Amino acid sequence: MRKSLVAAAVIGAVAASGAIAYRVLAPAETLTPASGAYPAPSASVPGVLGSIGAAPLIVDGRLRVYATTRQVRADGPVDARTQRTPYWSYRRWPEQLLGVVATAGVVVSRWSDGELVALDARTGRVAWRSLARPPEGAGYDGGSTGAATVYAPAGLHTGAPGRVLMRDPGGLRAIDAATGRELWRTSLENCLVDGFTTRDGWYAATDTCTSQWGLALYDPASGQRTRWAAPVAGATPAVETVGCGVARSGCAGMRTGGNGATRGWVFERAQPVATPALDTTDSTVTGDVVVAARDGVMVGLSRDGTEMWRWRGNANNTNSAELLTTQSGAVHLLTDDRQLVTLDPATGHERSRFVLAYGRERTKWVPGHVAAADGYVVVERMVPPAGSDDYFSVAPVILART
Repeated sequence: MRKSLVAAAVIGAVAASGAIAYRVLAPAETLTPASGAYPAPSASVPGVLGSIGAAPLIVDGRLRVYATTRQVRADGPVDARTQRTPYWSYRRWPEQLLGVVATAGVVVSRWSDGELVALDARTGRVAWRSLARPPEGAGYDGGSTGAATVYAPAGLHTGAPGRVLMRDPGGLRAIDAATGRELWRTSLENCLVDGFTTRDGWYAATDTCTSQWGLALYDPASGQRTRWAAPVAGATPAVETVGCGVARSGCAGMRTGGNGATRGWVFERAQPVATPALDTTDSTVTGDVVVAARDGVMVGLSRDGTEMWRWRGNANNTNSAELLTTQSGAVHLLTDDRQLVTLDPATGHERSRFVLAYGRERTKWVPGHVAAADGYVVVERMVPPAGSDDYFSVAPVILART
């Protein structure tokens, strides 16, 4: 009798532990929607706002969205000096987060099982979900800051306003961010690589499928393909996109390099237009203005190379600067003593200048991932030299208002 009671107790304990294990280990998702008001736009003046441990994707100028291995979460307001209790959060298990983009008030997350989950930025509630083929062997690759997941997600881009473009194995899909409706789908050959979107919303990919290298370009309205053959013979040029937003989206131009020559181009719908002012590697473009470093100064150029203005670090030209990033109506420079300088691209006039450090932080760092939107600049700071995988500090991400 006693043995049977013991056996029953053991069986019961095993069953209970099994139930507990199932609740812990079974596939699940957890959603904590917003309970307060949508954060208000910032009224902060130019300057450093704070140093934090995670890289925020700025959404609507009101919200900061972060990525971890199995969670996407948001806080606000954008100018908060520290990370706050999540305004909303969404977690999946055991799936891993592959990428996040945002457009038209919707945050779209991509997961390792192929599922797309769209969250309403104002509420954190699921707006829609869609299933696609997952990339083989893909997993979270954002590091401890999540920067790569929110600033450079593989195969996930924004196109025309309110549209998301997603590449999965063998295909490209255009999705209405508000509803999740598939607008078009087309097959892609594996020899199309390094995809991005142009400022007119076209999807472009390096085309190595034929002996004549070029770009495959896809119409944002229909998905119809055209091809542009680069005037470079005998080599497969490297491509460097310039003037892009996060997720290699909205790129204003590119540089192609091959046979010892580098050529700059701006995008005008489906036809890259040769732009000599962009030929040098230390140049970028915003709007109709090319900004380039020349002999220790920054110059603003028209597309044909005519100089419009020039900027010097100081009167003695002893404080050189590098191009950090651009956003609509602003060019951001980083000086050698780690001042963040923001210029008006039309005139070259300084809009703001300050040391990119919070409190008594050291300035011996190099930029990692960089993002700019809605008047903010975010820099992931790494230990020198450039290319190091070591973070500058436990709070390596610095956030500034410009």
